[in-house]
Amino acid sequence: MISRVVQRVSVSSARTLSTRARGRAAILEKHPDDVVITFAKRTAMGRAKKGQLKDVPVDELMHGLFKATLDKTGLDAAAIEDICVGTCHPPSPLYVSRAAALAAGIPAEVPISTVNRLCGSGLQSIRSIATAIESREISLGIAVGVESMSMNPRPTPQVVEAVGANAQAYDCVRPMGWTSEMVAEHYKVPREVQDKYALISHTRAGKAITDGTFADEILPIELRGSILSVDDTVRMGVTAESLASLKPVFPDWGEASTTAGNASGVGDGAALCIMTRRDHAEREGLDIIGKYVASTFVGVEPRYMGIAPIYAIPRILAETGLAQEDIDVWEINEAFASQFAYCVEQLNISMEKINPNGGAIALTHPLGMTGTRQVITGLAQLRRQNAQLLCTSMCVGSGMGGAGIFVNEA
Repeated sequence: MISRVVQRVSVSSARTLSTRARGRAAILEKHPDDVVITFAKRTAMGRAKKGQLKDVPVDELMHGLFKATLDKTGLDAAAIEDICVGTCHPPSPLYVSRAAALAAGIPAEVPISTVNRLCGSGLQSIRSIATAIESREISLGIAVGVESMSMNPRPTPQVVEAVGANAQAYDCVRPMGWTSEMVAEHYKVPREVQDKYALISHTRAGKAITDGTFADEILPIELRGSILSVDDTVRMGVTAESLASLKPVFPDWGEASTTAGNASGVGDGAALCIMTRRDHAEREGLDIIGKYVASTFVGVEPRYMGIAPIYAIPRILAETGLAQEDIDVWEINEAFASQFAYCVEQLNISMEKINPNGGAIALTHPLGMTGTRQVITGLAQLRRQNAQLLCTSMCVGSGMGGAGIFVNEA
């Protein structure tokens, strides 16, 4: 009995070699207890209120994704030991997530949880499953990110007077558009610069749609008799002139430089990653397409929420012993061009490596899905480039940010 307890403690206290490893060469090594990704796909995304998913609630969306995943992979659903769903605004998210899993044929014995770290919810779900695998609490789990901003738009947060009297507390519940204007005003990011970065996103995404690039990462799902396999969120033919002609959407805040063309789209979608240990994947004959290395979250001044990648990215690089030059592809969320432009220029990362197929300004930003989609999109791009290291990052509502490191092994 004592020996079993000692063994359990020693296993639980150990971190995986991939997480302990520092530096590019060490991180690229393969070890039996690495946390690996065997399947990473997303649904096509839809434009909120107008697109192909506008009437589809999150339970129906997840149900379709779970069923398609089981059909595509042939995974024995009984082998799943835990599911973690990252999502922000659907009511009773645990109930509807559990119901969707059960209806898709996942056994009642498979538990499920939900997490809400706003725009970082998808990355948080990946981190939660990775942590459970690292500690050997489970051998295989699924991390999900989902949001229907059509059916469940952001509610207005309410705090009591005693809490709201604190300036930071008041700022942390202000609208996201207000934080965009505060970043633009305080850090001197003019409308012209915002539109310049927005045009890059729109142009790249338009080309990716035309070339069918996203077919590598989209898992077609059947909903209400139709097969959905292509995003309907990208506006084709955006030009510098069309962006410049747009009126501000927040005329009463800051310098009123945020527009519908230089802010992330509001949309719907779901994504998931199947994760396990390397030795388990090899024993079960599962294809390994990637490896989770590490992730981190930081807090920043709520008023300037959007600048958080400036702090999250250096932290994750320091924790993993990597330099910016080691990263082959960056997926940095474009919540607003104001914050995205400032982060890119402060971090001094080449735009050639960032969001090569466009980002949320063009593609859309279903809040709970984005952190998962970035990993799926980034790994797919690494495969196309025959490259190895991905860094994802995003700002997070209320004044936080996240970042993660992943390896392509396909």
